[in-house]
Parts: sequence; C-alpha cells; structure tokens
Amino acid sequence: MSAISVGQAVVLGAVEGVTEFLPVSSTGHLKIVEGLMGIPVDDDAVVGFSAVIQVGAIAAVLVYFFKDIVRIVSAWGRGLAHREERYHHDYKFAWWVIYATIPIVIVGLAAKPLIEGPLASLWVVAGSLIVGSGVMWAADQMGRHKRGEDDTTFKDAMLVGGSQILALLFPGFSRSGATMSTALMLDLDRVAATRLSFFLGIPALTGAGLYELKDALGTGAGAAPLVVGTLVSFVVAYASIAWLLKFVAKHSFNAFVVYRVVVGLLLFGLLGSGVID
Repeated sequence: MSAISVGQAVVLGAVEGVTEFLPVSSTGHLKIVEGLMGIPVDDDAVVGFSAVIQVGAIAAVLVYFFKDIVRIVSAWGRGLAHREERYHHDYKFAWWVIYATIPIVIVGLAAKPLIEGPLASLWVVAGSLIVGSGVMWAADQMGRHKRGEDDTTFKDAMLVGGSQILALLFPGFSRSGATMSTALMLDLDRVAATRLSFFLGIPALTGAGLYELKDALGTGAGAAPLVVGTLVSFVVAYASIAWLLKFVAKHSFNAFVVYRVVVGLLLFGLLGSGVID
C-alpha cells in the first residue's frame, strides 16, 4: 500500500470529524471515501489510521464535555474514598461506563481478524447503512422520549454500551446510531440518548485508537498524516457535537434515516457498476 498522503489525511480527518458522532457511520463513510480515493479499505495501515484519527474526535468530546467529565470523575473518586458518596448518581454512572465498555473490548479483541478482514467490505457497509436506518427509524417511532439523563440506570448503560458491538462487527451500522437507537427504545429522550452515546464512546474509541497506534505507524501510515488527520478530526468533530445537540433537541432522527438509505443505495450502485471495489 502507498502511504496515506497528508492531503488524503485532511480529507479523511474531516470525514471522521463530521460523521463520528452523527448517526450515519463514520467507519462506513471513511471506507467509502477511501474506496473513492483508491485506498484499500482492508489494509492494516488504513484500518489503523482510521482508528487513530478517531482519537481527535474523542478529544473534542473531552473538551466539549469537560465540566461534566470532571464532575463525574470527581464523584467517582469521592465514592472510592467515602462510602456515603457511593449513592450519588455520578459515582454510579462512572462505574456504569466502565462496565458497559467491557463487552465491546472483549468482542473487539476476539473478532479482530474478522473486523479487519471480511467485515471490512464495502458491501457490508452498504447493507449495514440501510439495515441500521430501519432500526433507527423504528426506535425513534417506538420510543416515548419521557426519560432524561438523570433517569438512566445500570441496565440502560449496559444495553446501550453493548449495542456498540453492532457497529464494531458491521461497519456502516454506526456506533452512534446503534447506541442512540437503543437508548430511544429504552424511552430516553433524544438529548439524553445523544449525551449517553457520547459518554459511552469515550473509553471504547480512545482505547481502539491507542491500541491501533503501533500498527498504524508500523504498516505504512506515516506520522505526519496521522497527526494532520487527528487534528482535523478534532476541529471538525467539536463543531459537529455542538450542532448535533442543538439539532436533536428540536428534531427527530428522520433526516439521518433518509440520508443513510440514500448513501447505502448509492454505494450498492457504485459497487455493482465497478466504479469502486
């Protein structure tokens, strides 16, 4: 594989930043753009590069939600030191995020050959985009949107965190789409579902990026493209987070559903016609 160029890194960083937290599948969009640029989507360096630039998007979440994260981590620390603090919701929530991350870590390590091999196919991406759209539409229609962020429970966190596995195994399904859909089915409102998706994504995506860093540097993805792609991802993701939270406060997810179906069908057409492979 030719090393990913700085110019390609800028494009891929922007795509990652825009799509990481929107329920449209960042992995799917990265693979589509890589395919259009002639970059082999299942190459180890490309897979590693995609995972590493996610750290830029995660950094944007850390900055955007800094006060919330400090509050939660502080409550967790106080709870470890003082038994009476362990009844605080933030203390419990910190543990829930940790517990909810375990399933995706186990599956990610166990299924790594499949994830980086057959499941990296653009055909899988196209199908997952469309199937995931149906799940998202059904969840938005079925959900009663009556529970806020303070109403979340351990069960909510485990179910929403576990749903990240769908996006891990089926690129195109969307981690955000899977987690938000699950949260909506549990009757959380759209803002609470979106914020829960953000918090549960922090350890999973950060861990994936750090885990892939060595492989990305050692298999053809140079340091300069990695740095540039990560910085671009950070800037664009920060803007995307701010926009998404304002959007979901007043709108349904229907626009994302329609967009995903259109992209999925377009990708099937491009693959079937041989424009990309």
